[in-house]
Amino acid sequence: MNAPLTLSPFVDIQKPRLDPGKFRDPDWTARGEPRASVALESLQTLWLNTGTLCNLACLNCYIESTPTNDALAWLTAEEARAYLDEIAALGLKTREIGITGGEPFMNPDILTILDDTLGRGFEALVLTNAMTPMTHRRAGLLALKDRYGVRLTLRVSLDHWTSAVHEAERGPASWNRATEGLQWLSQQGFSIAVAGRQLADETMEDARLGYGRLMDSLGVALDCQNPARLVLFPEMDASADVPEITTACWDILHKRPQDVMCASSRMVVKRRGANHPVVIACTLTPYDPQFELGGTLAEALGAVKLNHPHCARFCVLGGASCSG
Repeated sequence: MNAPLTLSPFVDIQKPRLDPGKFRDPDWTARGEPRASVALESLQTLWLNTGTLCNLACLNCYIESTPTNDALAWLTAEEARAYLDEIAALGLKTREIGITGGEPFMNPDILTILDDTLGRGFEALVLTNAMTPMTHRRAGLLALKDRYGVRLTLRVSLDHWTSAVHEAERGPASWNRATEGLQWLSQQGFSIAVAGRQLADETMEDARLGYGRLMDSLGVALDCQNPARLVLFPEMDASADVPEITTACWDILHKRPQDVMCASSRMVVKRRGANHPVVIACTLTPYDPQFELGGTLAEALGAVKLNHPHCARFCVLGGASCSG
């Protein structure tokens, strides 16, 4: 049996706080060791952030999405199209366009962005809470599925396989609406995935089995042993202490820089009040200026220095990735 769930399941208040001397210098760690960096091997996934507005205000949302936070403005179909054009012009081998927010289905241009993306032969992965903004787009989504089939995948956020933990993060009444949206997607034959979290007091096996039982109870066909179909993320408390990643860590940890998310992906964002979008290194660092790489993909193809707690916790030590 798992230990009893706490009121705040994603943040362990007993963890030591982050040393303020860490993650200060892009080239050197607090201990004076050379900081690790990651070269872009190939742009496999380009993320388009459609804006930070969301119908929910989740407790630990890394991007701070709420119904009023428009720090990242709506990305228009025309702006998204320019980056798809640049992929072709540069001859990049991009396989997938990831769509994230906020809640992408609140963006007025979302269906056009998806049609443009899929019409060019890319796979599209949409991150959604599967609630009212998505259900208002049912007719358009069904039309896209009929045209493009399994090249369109919708990944639904369920923060845990229990309603209590999910609603502790996402608010009351969020569970039923999310699971009903997931059921509708499954019933209509969409390619679907689920994103959740593994709590500190449960093993990966327990988490996958728990989600498996949930999917069976909902009548949703999902292989919860497949990491591409059930994506389980580590904790995202940026204030908790974590080691900095040095150049020596790759051998110590038996890891490869090629396996870290920024070796294969970038994200486009449009800041509130800006005339043009910019490209940033990572989906997890939308507000940190050191990860802003330029206005074009051509400017954003260089190496990324792992100078953020999420680089260590989520990508290198956690082994997680947002991409499909």
